[in-house]
Amino acid sequence: MPSGERILVVEDEELMRELLSRILVRENYSLFKASNGKEALKLFQDNPIDLILTDLKMEEMDGLELLTHVRALDPEAVVIMMTAYASVETAVEAMRRGAYDYITKPFINDEIRVVLRRALDQRHLSRENRYLKRELRERYRFDNIVGKSEAMEKVYRMVEKVASISSNLLLTGETGTGKELIARAIHYNSERAERPFVAVNCGALTESLLESELFGHVRGAFTGAIASKEGFFHKANGGTLFLDELSEVSPGLQVKLLRAVQEREVIPVGGRDPLKFDVRLLAATNKDLEEAVKRGGFREDLFYRLNVITIHLPPLRQRKEDIPLLANFFLEKYARRFGKLSAKISTDARRVLVNYDWPGNVRELENALERAVALSEGDTVDTSDLPEKIASAKIQIQDVDEVEMTLDALEEQHIKKVLHKVAGDKPRAAQILGINLSTLYRKLDRYDWYKG
Repeated sequence: MPSGERILVVEDEELMRELLSRILVRENYSLFKASNGKEALKLFQDNPIDLILTDLKMEEMDGLELLTHVRALDPEAVVIMMTAYASVETAVEAMRRGAYDYITKPFINDEIRVVLRRALDQRHLSRENRYLKRELRERYRFDNIVGKSEAMEKVYRMVEKVASISSNLLLTGETGTGKELIARAIHYNSERAERPFVAVNCGALTESLLESELFGHVRGAFTGAIASKEGFFHKANGGTLFLDELSEVSPGLQVKLLRAVQEREVIPVGGRDPLKFDVRLLAATNKDLEEAVKRGGFREDLFYRLNVITIHLPPLRQRKEDIPLLANFFLEKYARRFGKLSAKISTDARRVLVNYDWPGNVRELENALERAVALSEGDTVDTSDLPEKIASAKIQIQDVDEVEMTLDALEEQHIKKVLHKVAGDKPRAAQILGINLSTLYRKLDRYDWYKG
């Protein structure tokens, strides 16, 4: 049963106004009454009204004029018109101007109940959709993506630049680095944010199923196709289509995908007529696509069509200064989920997290902390709560003599090894070391074995 939803009844005939009031009060609605349009407009301005039920023909200000004023104040206001049979054309005009529906007089009481309930349910659904969209935009704001390292700051700057344009984009990085998270951030900070974001894992589907999911199919196209189905390209129309694990698309399907990207149209499986679409394509891969192109495993023309802009997400081992931030974020998240007041992490456990290489990247870190919060008996996660392979990880010391070296000498030797590994590429070395490039230059200035 409805509970207190606020309805404004506007009717210049007192008998009809009171009849409607009795019907609606029995339905537990909160009621406001007006005998003309001007009085109704004042009530609407002064009170939070959920729905207006108004007569069409009234003196001074009729229903159409009231509708115009109300919609100017609130474009999403729900207005239902009441009219005699002779004025149905005018009621249709009211719907064209934004009225939700109309009811003809004389009406049946149940008709009033049904139309009002349907209109209010639609209003609640619209509000819920708006709320969810706001939540999504809030969740995927740039400053809600955890990480303050120089490598991630570079990613944020790129995301801010590309969100406002519609060029195709390729996200690269190891499994678990957050490629879909960044793709969603790009979408929800773009002009397409109000339209769908559709993600498809290309590696999780067979070639025939992926083709059907991407392009759709018509009824009877294959065994089991008992009805036509819309493909992901059309489900994402006006929005963003995210193709994850792009490298797993078969050579045969790459040809069809290339045509779709070039022509901005698809032909459903079993169909003949092409269907136009408008989507922004974001793709992701954890493989080296350029190498795949050289080997002949991926089409060069498709690669360049999708790789207009590239954003590379660094692995967690190359941005270790982000690990404490991420750990705190996941501790708070899973403390709430498991009904704990708070969750902290011991110094030893934090040191283990920072020292571990995280081959599964952020996803592995999240899984480890979810498990740790679930298993910890108190509010502090200790080393014993972490998975065994993580808890037992030790700092690797390359040379026995290093044990007796000073901390400065040990740092100098480590920087030297990293620079040697990257053939003197200082920006790359700074990224691996997890320090700013300017910090690396200051350290190099202290060493007489490396200048420039």
